[in-house]
Amino acid sequence: MTIHSNPTVDDVAKLAGVSTATVSRCLNNPEKVLVATRKKVQVAVDELGYTPNFGGRYLASNRSRTMGAVIPTIENAIFARGIQAFQEVLANSGITLLISTSGYDPQLEFENIQALVSQGAEGLLLIGTARPKKTYEFLKLRNIPHIIAWNHRRNREHLYVGFDNHFAMRELTNTVLNMGHYRIAIIAGPTVNNDRIADRLSGAQDAIKKATGASLIIKFSHSNSSPILAGQAFEELMALEIRPTVIMCSNDALAVGAIMRARDMGINVPDDISITGFDDIDVAEIVTPSLTTVHVPHRRMGQAAAELLLSIRAGKTDQKSIKLETRVVLRHSLQTKK
Repeated sequence: MTIHSNPTVDDVAKLAGVSTATVSRCLNNPEKVLVATRKKVQVAVDELGYTPNFGGRYLASNRSRTMGAVIPTIENAIFARGIQAFQEVLANSGITLLISTSGYDPQLEFENIQALVSQGAEGLLLIGTARPKKTYEFLKLRNIPHIIAWNHRRNREHLYVGFDNHFAMRELTNTVLNMGHYRIAIIAGPTVNNDRIADRLSGAQDAIKKATGASLIIKFSHSNSSPILAGQAFEELMALEIRPTVIMCSNDALAVGAIMRARDMGINVPDDISITGFDDIDVAEIVTPSLTTVHVPHRRMGQAAAELLLSIRAGKTDQKSIKLETRVVLRHSLQTKK
């Protein structure tokens, strides 16, 4: 698809060879238009990258007083605190937040972004970097400020408010190694369209490569947020002839699932096996045993992202990315290898 800068309904009509009224009917009342005509209009819409502007009355002044956020899912609590803080800062400045979810699907995320822009969103919060080039081209040509959160990259192409997932997981893995664990397994969510999980895996692998005698088994869960599927992965690891002494999970939701399945199987955590998580969401502290994890400053991330977008909105365009620090939080689910 070729994306053009700020295409209008007139551009769509011209390319499709129809009237602007027909384009409008296709977009608003498609059942009233012949299928062949709808197809011609859709081809033109796709070719131009056109998004209908439902917020035109606001965009005349470039002040819709709305911002958008596209998050992968609302099923995983890892986004809750950050998005809540993001919304609170915006609300204090009289800005309304519009939220949509992508289900880790880049095409759906692109369509959500188009919809938010068409509704007048003055800026966007996006999660991670894994998206196709056409999405970034769309944002650039529309001149839509966007902040990438929950990750951080050393480049100037985008503005980040996040943390180094690779470094954070490497630090946790080094902690595990220093406590005598050399047979290590990881339960990880899918890495497809998820740069955060991919970075965490590479961080663990980096630490283990440098540790003499250490081994790693990676067991993928089909979900980033399902404790049940994490429990199934845990059971498969426990069926191995040579069991790991520690299971590191790519987030806390999966770690809680592993702990629950261990309890069902009569396996004691941490006496029989240690388990760690990542994110330090509320459940990490209240699950039994309490979960060793990586603390992510979710609220500070959300606040900083909102403040950055508000600064850009105020005309301060010389903004810089913000890198936040993480830390390993030692709790009862990890103990020194006996």
